[in-house]
Amino acid sequence: MKFSATLIYSLLISGIATPCFAQKKEIKVEPGVSYSLAAYRHQVLTNIQYDINFNIPADKDSAIAAEETISFDLSSTAQGLQLDFKQSAGHIKSVTINSTTTTPNWQQEHLVIDAKYLHKGANKLTIQFTAGNESLNRNTGFVYALFVPDRARTVFPCFDQPDLKSKFLLTLQVPVDWNVLANAVKKDSVLNGERCTYHFANSDKLPTYLFSFTAGKYTSLRQMTGKRQSEFLHRETDSTKIRLSVGSLFKAHEDAIAFLEQWTGIPYPFQKVGFAAIPDFQFGGMEHPGEIQYKASALFLDDGATKDQYIARSNVISHEVAHMWFGDMVTMAWFNDVWMKEVFANFMADKVTEKLMGTETFNLKFLQDHYPAAYSIDRTAGANPIRQQLDNLQDAGSLYGNIIYHKAPIMMRQLELLMGKDNFRKGVQEYLRKYAYGNATWNDLIAILSKYTKADLYSWNKVWVNQPGRPIFSYKVSYAGDKISQFTIEQHPENGAMRIWPQQFQVTLVYPEGNRSVSVNMNAQQVVVNGLKGLGKPQYILFNADGMGYGLFPVDKGMEAGLFAIANPLQRASAYINAYENMLAGRSFTPAELLKLFSSGLQTEQNEMNLRLLTGYIGTIFWEFTRPDERTTLSAGLERTLLAAMESQTAANNKKVLFKTVQDIYLSKDVQGKMYQIWQHKQAPAGVKLNEDDYISLALTLALKSDTATSVIKEQQGRVTNIDRKDRLAFLMPALSLDVHERDAFFESLKDTKNRRKEAWVVSALYYLNHPLRQASAVKYLPQSLQLVEEIQRTGDVFFPQSWLGAVFGNYQSKEALKVVDDFLRSHPNYNPKLKAKILQATDNLYRANQLFGGK
Repeated sequence: MKFSATLIYSLLISGIATPCFAQKKEIKVEPGVSYSLAAYRHQVLTNIQYDINFNIPADKDSAIAAEETISFDLSSTAQGLQLDFKQSAGHIKSVTINSTTTTPNWQQEHLVIDAKYLHKGANKLTIQFTAGNESLNRNTGFVYALFVPDRARTVFPCFDQPDLKSKFLLTLQVPVDWNVLANAVKKDSVLNGERCTYHFANSDKLPTYLFSFTAGKYTSLRQMTGKRQSEFLHRETDSTKIRLSVGSLFKAHEDAIAFLEQWTGIPYPFQKVGFAAIPDFQFGGMEHPGEIQYKASALFLDDGATKDQYIARSNVISHEVAHMWFGDMVTMAWFNDVWMKEVFANFMADKVTEKLMGTETFNLKFLQDHYPAAYSIDRTAGANPIRQQLDNLQDAGSLYGNIIYHKAPIMMRQLELLMGKDNFRKGVQEYLRKYAYGNATWNDLIAILSKYTKADLYSWNKVWVNQPGRPIFSYKVSYAGDKISQFTIEQHPENGAMRIWPQQFQVTLVYPEGNRSVSVNMNAQQVVVNGLKGLGKPQYILFNADGMGYGLFPVDKGMEAGLFAIANPLQRASAYINAYENMLAGRSFTPAELLKLFSSGLQTEQNEMNLRLLTGYIGTIFWEFTRPDERTTLSAGLERTLLAAMESQTAANNKKVLFKTVQDIYLSKDVQGKMYQIWQHKQAPAGVKLNEDDYISLALTLALKSDTATSVIKEQQGRVTNIDRKDRLAFLMPALSLDVHERDAFFESLKDTKNRRKEAWVVSALYYLNHPLRQASAVKYLPQSLQLVEEIQRTGDVFFPQSWLGAVFGNYQSKEALKVVDDFLRSHPNYNPKLKAKILQATDNLYRANQLFGGK
């Protein structure tokens, strides 16, 4: 067989090392988990078993004593073995390897075991240590382990890479009034005074990032999900939310499991079903088998919840359940393919939504969930491909973002269209069977899918997966009399070298007597749409009318008069998105024109999801693309329009969507007074249902926009009984203070890692600190915010850098803010390229605002 550079590279990215590599090349000890270290360990290590005991005190600031025994087989002792442990040497108390006690040798985030202590074949390593706290998320009354992508090594010594799947035998010692949940089933519990020791069964085979547990003052609930006993831990205290949510949560897991079992042809692949609601969780959810962790506020809904909230809850549960097959049972070999598990989880969750809620709701949700989010990155100078290079796992967090969560599902739906649903499903089923309880790469999947189609998936993959960006579409239409003689659509890249995005979408011609839609197979730079030849001249043309196409599509401004009369909600949503994207590109609409157009449809648009899309765009245009000196005047008319629409709309959820928009944009004293009365007397407007979360949100808005910040928040604290929500308000209070010195001191405090542990709270605080109404005093935070990004990437969870940047820069539009970003990037020419991309992504609207009207 002839070897080539391409083959060698594909071996490397697949996590496969050549035999001579392990024997001859000494692995350097360096921070993180380098690819070379991971490749070596993957070759020489097998049959890994962890036996871990954590002794967790009630006091969240007290140390956690821990002990582990790691058993493994080793095929080579040519060099020493590195375990990953991102703590100081002082955390390691003792090390015993194969019955020999040695002096711990800790170097560069690794515990190094000398080759002389190792055996070919079976080895046993016992370590006594103090557990690291960073990824144990210790709170007053509860703790939860969150180790994705490489954070297990911050807590205990381990082989922290996804292609070394292991079993975990866990013991937890906790206060007697705590409940616990972990990957495996509980075997027994032993009381010892004020302490309780829980022993768990051996887990299924897992990578370290999926090993997890939570323990604390939780309520434990058990129900059947199908034929399986399931357990749910939560800290919610609102009896109405509990009564209206719990049954639905178990049922949603049951429905998702049943659908995934049927679609994949593989039974639920793990020993138990369990989940926990975590207050102010960093993510929407995390897919630990047997112990899925969710953001509590996303699970507990009451009769004031909107349709969108119910759909979102169903979707996040389906997403995490889908991971049991995609990511947990079959795991990526290296984190450059982390997107694979996310694309399948999102894609399959959308399929569950389609089955439960119908195709029409599915298509509309798919368009609104994925396209704006994907465009928000792909249109920027920091756009990244779906599949990215990764040399060290310590940088894996920077791979996460809207491209893998939102562009990838769009890509996958286009792939399913290209192959056909049946062939696509057969290929995926073969992939799951072949790599069950193992690891695989994207190339492994493409190789299998290629057997089920005549299409060249490798060429298709090059554009959609391995390169960033989106196409821009244009069209030319020629007429013979009043009939179309030729209709041509062209595509070219928005940025970068020439390439073609093969895809399918619809073009709809609108006539007084009805519409005519034609499918376009956009498989070339220029395509003649023969199905439109001979048709009469339309009133206007809708591009991407079915919401399937991906890119910047033309907008026919003739649609303005009839936009809100379009009968199909999906076509309206696609038109809204196209109009907004063209505004950002400086085509078709100015911000003022689009704000006027969208506002005119607030009484007419009856679909709740579309109304939410419209009002979201209105809020963005108002705060980010309207000059500050014009905002006050504009606000009065916009307030009246929104209030009139809220009065005329009949659906309670639509009224609530509009109320929330009024809350966001109001500036007048009159509306301020009305909002204060609503909050003070807890008397919602007619037809609107507000719950405790809504009143908390309103209190924070009042604090931001009035001169009673402290008193409003303190009074709201007094109304709240849940301790977790009380603590959140206490944290946010200084960020909303009327005293600029107190706000300055709060921002200064965020430079200390321990004050950033509650990342969701920090992101909320940064939003209020940098709100447009506070930017005159907050712009000085921008240089320091940028200086902290590298540290935040090292110490925070995977979404924190982009959330930090988004909360800080999300509403700025001034030349002064733009200069801060430009100066920072200019003065850091060798800055981490992935973090630089995050900065460019987060500041794209800032750049566009300055392009559109030059800033202040």
